Amino acid sequence: MYDGRIVFAQVMDFLPQYEFSKAVSRYGGEYKVRNYSCRDQFYCMAFAQLTHRESLRDIETCLRAAGSRLYHMGIRGHVARSNLARANESRDWRIYADLAQVLIGVARPLYADEDLGVDFGQTVYALDSTTIDLCLNIFPWARFRRHKGAVKLHTLMDLRGSIPTFIEITDGLVHDVNILDAVVPEPGAYYILDRAYLDFERLYRVDQAGAFFVTRAHDSFRCRRLYSRPTDKTLGIQCDQDVRLVSFYPAKAYPDLLRRIRFRDPETDKRLVFLTNQFALVAPVIAQLFRCRWQIELFFKWIKQHLRIKAFYGTSANAVKTQVWIAVCVYLLVAIMKKRMHLPQSLYTILQVLSVTVFNKEPLAEVLTHANYKSEEPHDDNQLWLFKL
Repeated sequence: MYDGRIVFAQVMDFLPQYEFSKAVSRYGGEYKVRNYSCRDQFYCMAFAQLTHRESLRDIETCLRAAGSRLYHMGIRGHVARSNLARANESRDWRIYADLAQVLIGVARPLYADEDLGVDFGQTVYALDSTTIDLCLNIFPWARFRRHKGAVKLHTLMDLRGSIPTFIEITDGLVHDVNILDAVVPEPGAYYILDRAYLDFERLYRVDQAGAFFVTRAHDSFRCRRLYSRPTDKTLGIQCDQDVRLVSFYPAKAYPDLLRRIRFRDPETDKRLVFLTNQFALVAPVIAQLFRCRWQIELFFKWIKQHLRIKAFYGTSANAVKTQVWIAVCVYLLVAIMKKRMHLPQSLYTILQVLSVTVFNKEPLAEVLTHANYKSEEPHDDNQLWLFKL
């Protein structure tokens, strides 16, 4: 019989405790706190993410039912919805944002060799945002429309392994293109952007930093063709041109040449026009890189379906950001665990298994791989049978 630790505690072993303590100290997270630490808050919220709890009362009821097992989960403070609500309301959300950045630094090297779907060696990022609808009467700070509230989750994602490297949470009124001001371009990297990020002044800064971008042109895009490259129309490339902007303000913002590629998707018959500052790659590779951007859409869909970021446990901006960042931390913890334990299952399967086994006292490898684990029970060969069939 396995006499070790419960599954939840084994999952939390992947959390960098020292870095977590540094983040807590950095923002004074436990200033004048007696019996409900930031670690208790994180563990309770992580439990809620793993088991899909609906409310603070739901979290409290389930954890109190665990009884003495709370100690073995690592939770030392008194579990009460008032304590958790107060912690989410008052403790700086940047504690968990910094923790997520540490986990990102751990996860990215583990996924560095993941298949991108394109024979390509450089780092490729996708930048996009997703909107999370909120009730304006309950979240008055998150104004989006006249009678509607929302927050935006702006994400820069490394397409190898679908690991988010930068996340910014804003209210719904912040336009996507403004996030380019917060992104520091990495020289030699590729940034795949949708049309919402088509701002030539900001794209020129990306170009000057030594990075490359691939984006889509608006229907009203105007340019002057300087040179046409040979194309292979059987691959969907209709034209490949070196162009210069002709409108006054765009030309002033981006004075250098751009490459314009018109592509027809043979599967959907949809026609797309790409703009890039990369002149060395062949046009079909540029089109394939942009197709990889769909991974970030799948990431947004995945976290909305399998993590608790659409219904919130608190109504303040700090509580909402705390919950979103802890959800991201849980996603990264599971991704790290998958690689370090060499698990073949998908993240979805791992989360589903963990949701029903967090209180089990079994080896984590056995739970996730369904291995037949049997311990040798001592027996005495001299023991006589009272009843022998």
